[in-house]
Amino acid sequence: MSGRRLSRFGARDSLGLLKDLREVVKGLRHGRVSPKLCPRCGSPRLRLSSRFDVWLFPEQYVCDSCGYKGPVVMELEKEEGKQ
Repeated sequence: MSGRRLSRFGARDSLGLLKDLREVVKGLRHGRVSPKLCPRCGSPRLRLSSRFDVWLFPEQYVCDSCGYKGPVVMELEKEEGKQ
């Protein structure tokens, strides 16, 4: 047996994972905040339901337009190549 150990995934799979990770990191928005929209009506008039959200409890958003309350919101992203 050689002194070299392979993970349970082969070297080819590891390279694929690294490429996928690179694409994810490349796609991260550095410091830019994307607008959050209500999943029910599409309004940008969202606010956190409590000042303790994110710090003590999971985020809960409230839409001032339709009254939606929940943790799920849509984020608007710019297409690649467009500014």
